[in-house]
Amino acid sequence: MIKNIGSSIKAYAGSFALIARLRLWKYFVIPVLISVVTGVLLLTSAWMLSDSIGGLVSKLWVWETGSETFGVISKYLSVLLVLAIGLVLYKHIVMALSAPFMSPVSERVEAHLLGEHTHMHRDTSFMEQLMRGIRINMRNILRELIFVIPLLVLSFIPVVGIVFTLLIFVVQSYYVGFGNMDYTMERHFKYAESVAFVKQHRGTAIGNGLVFMLLLFVPIVGFIVTLPIAVVAASTATVDILKKEGVITLEASNMMTE
Repeated sequence: MIKNIGSSIKAYAGSFALIARLRLWKYFVIPVLISVVTGVLLLTSAWMLSDSIGGLVSKLWVWETGSETFGVISKYLSVLLVLAIGLVLYKHIVMALSAPFMSPVSERVEAHLLGEHTHMHRDTSFMEQLMRGIRINMRNILRELIFVIPLLVLSFIPVVGIVFTLLIFVVQSYYVGFGNMDYTMERHFKYAESVAFVKQHRGTAIGNGLVFMLLLFVPIVGFIVTLPIAVVAASTATVDILKKEGVITLEASNMMTE
């Protein structure tokens, strides 16, 4: 799995050049707008909700002694909780709504890498791509929160908490990489087949997601460039796997045409 993580990270190296060569920036205008608007709304909501949640949590301390200290701690904990959940929601909302725009990007990258101008695959409509994106990301949101919320609580344990913090990062990376890979997989696999495919290639998903997560922390720029280059990198890595496993061949792709 470590090797696959490394290969997936390396796929980012040529992403900017490939975007420029294939003239893909036009596909990213609406997804970037979706990303910026969603990010601003979630950050604003996190700021507004943190005070309310912090106030509710502070009421759990029924003793007068230490109430002020507990109030301050509860506020910071509430901010972290809301931001963690907000980050999970942000990623998947953006990826789900961007699906109809990212699928053509993935298709262009795939055609370029294969050198097959007549390459055949399953044709899906704008609405089918959107519904597929929503379904995949709804699944991933629920599963990610199941892992992230307990890990977030455990991360406050002194010393060993750092381990749980790193696990949160890995879990989020896996699911965001899953979403980026699915823009390619939706042309070759049905829903259940895609889930099974990613489970077999967890390293590829984690590697793609690790860089995605790190880029998100770059102020302003993170909201703009992260999704475009992550999708191109995921497409490159996924197509490479599909070629090696014989999923993408001229004969196989003709058989998958619907």
